[in-house]
Amino acid sequence: MADDGNIIANLDLAGEPNGQDTAPAAGIISQYIKDLSVENSNAPESFQWEDAPQMDVQFNIASRQIADEVHEVELKISVAAKAAKGTAYIVDLAYCGLIGMRNLDDGQAHAFTYAEAPRILFPFARRIIADAVRDAGYPPLMLEPLDFNGLYMEQLSAQQQAAAGAPAGNA
Repeated sequence: MADDGNIIANLDLAGEPNGQDTAPAAGIISQYIKDLSVENSNAPESFQWEDAPQMDVQFNIASRQIADEVHEVELKISVAAKAAKGTAYIVDLAYCGLIGMRNLDDGQAHAFTYAEAPRILFPFARRIIADAVRDAGYPPLMLEPLDFNGLYMEQLSAQQQAAAGAPAGNA
């Protein structure tokens, strides 16, 4: 401690310039709807259909680099409610997040992009889908939570097996 009551610290920054941040970091910068389509072409007749529709829900995750440390992750969700008399409704959503990643190795960046970022984005996309279905005149569709990390690990394992020439799955 110096005579004037101030603390003097000797910090060893291991040769790093003062203030340089070399710690790995990743996070969501912003989120937004890129595309939303709701088709309700059989209304109002479809409101009278008595048979429960079969739900077809498809997910797709895409990514593209926007800047040096910024990527856009796009979570695409397509929902079609089909009954014997026709299609009740179709909702297509492309929900995106800008993610920032710094000082991650390729494996960590890939995992964050295709597993963690979609996990963070999904609850918001789920609400948008529920609201769109409700606004189309149907009961809100509450999509079941997804294990994006588990799905990522399954896909990674399948890709590794395919690259090694081994059959995917259990024999």
